[in-house]
Amino acid sequence: MAEDIRSLYVTALKNTHALELQALQIMERQVERLERYPDMEAALRRHIAETHGQRDRLDEALTAMSESPSTLKEGVLGFMGNMAALAHAPAQDEILKNAFANRAFENYEAAAYDALITLAEAAGQSARLPALEMSLREELAMAQTMADLVRPTTRRYLELTLSGDKADR
Repeated sequence: MAEDIRSLYVTALKNTHALELQALQIMERQVERLERYPDMEAALRRHIAETHGQRDRLDEALTAMSESPSTLKEGVLGFMGNMAALAHAPAQDEILKNAFANRAFENYEAAAYDALITLAEAAGQSARLPALEMSLREELAMAQTMADLVRPTTRRYLELTLSGDKADR
């Protein structure tokens, strides 16, 4: 395999691994705060478990290339994930802002897997494709779940707000 293709593929693996850490930080901080939105909480909890599996699959792909995750990327994106999750906390409509951000982030992750699959193919890593395609399917399914939850979450937010209850999370 050409060294430049290998390098691009390994960089994408490391970036995606760090991206999944960022996703975990975001979801875990949100789940800790959710109080009145059980459907959102259940979806996030399911995807947290899937995300751990995705990181395991990325670890296997990195090991197959005699590589390991980037400590620097993991640290930066993990920190950013925590900050992103907390950024909406003071907002009266925290749940809505999180719902919008989650929908966007899941689509971002799906795009990252599309690119990673293309790079894996170019790098001759066809043995990794089933695992990467599984992660892509999980991200696409979560993106759809997040899209499907925007309206019911907004309705619940309205219901709670109009009744005078705490609605932010």
